[in-house]
Amino acid sequence: MRMRRDMVCTWEAWRGGVTGARPEQAQHSVRRIDIAAIDFPVLRTMQEFEHGAVPNSLQHAAEAIVWAEHIVFVFPLWLGTMPALLKAFLEQVMRPGTAFAYPDKGGGFARTLLRGRSARVVATMGMPSALYRLWFFSHGIAGMRRSILHFVGIRPVRETLFGMVAGASDRTRARWIGQMRKLGERGL
Repeated sequence: MRMRRDMVCTWEAWRGGVTGARPEQAQHSVRRIDIAAIDFPVLRTMQEFEHGAVPNSLQHAAEAIVWAEHIVFVFPLWLGTMPALLKAFLEQVMRPGTAFAYPDKGGGFARTLLRGRSARVVATMGMPSALYRLWFFSHGIAGMRRSILHFVGIRPVRETLFGMVAGASDRTRARWIGQMRKLGERGL
């Protein structure tokens, strides 16, 4: 298997949970970003999004996204979707010039700048993951996949959902960690 450049974005509260995947053990080059530990401003205007600079505290994250061939996002599902801080992070690092380019006036669609990369979204939740998929159609994950990741050229985007995490037994958690470890070793 060839070595791949991976970026893993974790959520501090869940780092010890199901995030047992260690792609670096499979000789992948890995950069880790703990989003919840980074202090950065929230974008408040379209002007800031389109013309502002990526904050210094997120420069390394924006560079890691451009560097990576595969990006893994690990987070808890809150109110059916990603936490607001993750959305704010993506708004900061997926700006014009880094992740996509606006067309010339009247020139059609935005140009994707992250084509050729893949991603995996790993979400934990309190409800059964099958219920989230079948009843709610994974709406929060689907929105992230289509409206953000596909928009900037990242595809394929695969998902791994872990449900009923609060009541999961040690055996179930060990199985989840084993599953994530296998994905990490394969660079998926």
